[in-house]
Amino acid sequence: MADHGTVEYATATGNDMPAHEASYEGFIRFATVGTIHTICIVLGLAVGGVMGHWFLALVTFLIAIIGMIPALATTSKTPSIVSFVLCFLIFVFASTMAAPH
Repeated sequence: MADHGTVEYATATGNDMPAHEASYEGFIRFATVGTIHTICIVLGLAVGGVMGHWFLALVTFLIAIIGMIPALATTSKTPSIVSFVLCFLIFVFASTMAAPH
């Protein structure tokens, strides 16, 4: 390697640990909300594709989207959890219904 002079390293001033913690909490919230949203979408696909109730699947997709948006916009995971419970109840309800012909 060629020598081009002295190596200068940038040094950080101050403590940026709160910024790291905020980034980590945001990542965990995004991962949790994303996982719950994906499970809701899979439940909707099961209701529509496997059970044949596409109207209920559409309702499930809408509930999943409506639950995801406020959960990502705020620091609360509650909208995601509520949407999961509603999607799961729709899944259980559709599984007890007879398949449409």
